[in-house]
Amino acid sequence: MSVILRPGADDLRLIGFYLGKVLLGLGLVMLVPAAVALFAREWNSASAFIVGASLCVIAGEFSDARLATRRSLTWAHGMVIVALAWLIGAVFAAIPMYLSGRFDEPLDALFEAMSGLTTTGMSVIHDLDHAPLSEDLYRHLLQFAGGQGIVIVVLSLFAAGGARVASLYLSEGRDERILPNFIRTARFIFLVAGTFLVLGTAALWVALVTTGFTPGRAFYHAINLFFASFDTGGFSVMQASIMYYHSLTVELIVMLLMIAGTIAFGLHFALWRGDPRELLRHLESKTLAGTSFLFLLVICFGLLTAGTYDSVEAMFRKGFFTLVSAVSSTGHQVNVGETYLTDWGVMAPAAIVGAMAIGGMASSTSGGIKAMRVGIAIKTLIHDIRRILLPEAAVQVTTYHAGGRRRILRDETSRAATTVLLLFVVTYLVGAMVGMAYGEFDITQTLFESVSVGSNIGISIGVVSPEMPKGLMAVYIGQMWLGRLEYVAVFALMGYLISLARGRAKG
Repeated sequence: MSVILRPGADDLRLIGFYLGKVLLGLGLVMLVPAAVALFAREWNSASAFIVGASLCVIAGEFSDARLATRRSLTWAHGMVIVALAWLIGAVFAAIPMYLSGRFDEPLDALFEAMSGLTTTGMSVIHDLDHAPLSEDLYRHLLQFAGGQGIVIVVLSLFAAGGARVASLYLSEGRDERILPNFIRTARFIFLVAGTFLVLGTAALWVALVTTGFTPGRAFYHAINLFFASFDTGGFSVMQASIMYYHSLTVELIVMLLMIAGTIAFGLHFALWRGDPRELLRHLESKTLAGTSFLFLLVICFGLLTAGTYDSVEAMFRKGFFTLVSAVSSTGHQVNVGETYLTDWGVMAPAAIVGAMAIGGMASSTSGGIKAMRVGIAIKTLIHDIRRILLPEAAVQVTTYHAGGRRRILRDETSRAATTVLLLFVVTYLVGAMVGMAYGEFDITQTLFESVSVGSNIGISIGVVSPEMPKGLMAVYIGQMWLGRLEYVAVFALMGYLISLARGRAKG
């Protein structure tokens, strides 16, 4: 790599300009619950959203007026902007939350905002069941914005100079350019989300009205359930999560939305074109189907051994829903968190932890290590075993299907997948050890919670709460940030900051 001078004023101007665009988009998001709050006469909430939106818009307008530039973005710029966007975006998103008075400290509001944007779904809000409509809607809208990707929002709202912001799309962990240009790709993603929004909300509305909800209340719950399910966020309108509805129909619709959310947008595009064979051939879908089936077998066997449920139907219903929630990284729950610790035995919770660690597909709304990396790691292992068994002169070539074509498994691909996989594992262990250091939880609790937070899942065993240690809360915020960005952008930001301090950077 070549060595360049340390980032100068022009580099910082460029970064500030695009961060301003992100904040402007976030400010527009806040205006929706502000309008709802005014309509519902939730005056305290309305003022909180107006203050938050005003600060975002002021920051965005300042960047547009003072930092505007036509300079092209480099890969390094894109990585730094994305890493900062998720941090600074969470800080600004936390402002109306803290002003609402439902959080003890600013750190609690930041945790909630980061959890929403990263579609983790862990919550430390007080008295969720009686939260104003606008505040609850805002939490779910953050999941929608974060699930599609903050930068995807920027690409769609501010299309000017789209060719210059392609690196932002890639830096956010989106490795598929579905259509020839990134702006069209971003808009296709919103087209998919919008279509599922209409269909999913309508289906949930009918199901809820059938169970006895009034039409207006059913619509409010339906649209929030959609945001939480399709964007694999996991926030809930009520503290009891999906248990609150006591409806198999609602659970089935939610599961379909969670599965849709965990499918890569590239595969959605193939399905929209009428090519379901791509879903069957893709390495990631085959890996996800295979590992999920194995986890389901372990869960059912574990629950059967533990005698948790008195019928096979209840065992399968609870176990399968929880597995889908874990694999899709949604975090919806049909069990009280402590149940995993007290009633599920050992094998079933262990399978859930494994499913949460893997997560869903790359270039989707889901989190975790991703099935693509696990599939590549398995392919690499098989490749190495075959290379040992074959004669030295034999040429061993391993291929896999992804992105609509056969690809050759190269060393750099294997190395990148394995590196990120190991980083996730290290993060899980660090979070678990920090939790144990407080002396309030055992390794089972802290490891379960750390994997859930680090993979942006949201299924809680009871560690996360408004009363949890603030130091552990800060660690979990970092884990959510790292997990959503999959480390690369964060490391780029760290390198950029070091280069500023040392006076030189590598590019």
